[in-house]
Amino acid sequence: MDYSWIKALHIISVIAWMAGLLYLPRLYVYHADAEPGSVQSETFNVMERRLLRGIINPAMISAVIFGVLLALTPGIVDWATGWVWVKVAALTQLAAIAARAPEQLNRRMGLVFPTLIDCAKDTHAKTQEVG
Repeated sequence: MDYSWIKALHIISVIAWMAGLLYLPRLYVYHADAEPGSVQSETFNVMERRLLRGIINPAMISAVIFGVLLALTPGIVDWATGWVWVKVAALTQLAAIAARAPEQLNRRMGLVFPTLIDCAKDTHAKTQEVG
């Protein structure tokens, strides 16, 4: 695949990932205002899970894959410079925050919001049921 295509797909993936991460807290605020157990609360539950499973998780995975492909392109990255390692550390922190933020919010507010880890477990469980 051409370098320009990989770079474009990486940028699109990062933008989709960031858009999802910025929208998810807004859904949490709306969800927190809804009456627990109400139809509106359940609707927000579904919206949060769909955002995580349908946009945030795939965008994060594709951003990492395309980023690694870019990094492995010969002559593009000078591994001796410090900025590459700062970027890798920032990416690791961002992924950790994205995975744990809903869990922290659940603990503080006593609410039940889906986390990236919960969505992965649900997907794995459904795969096991089908297989």
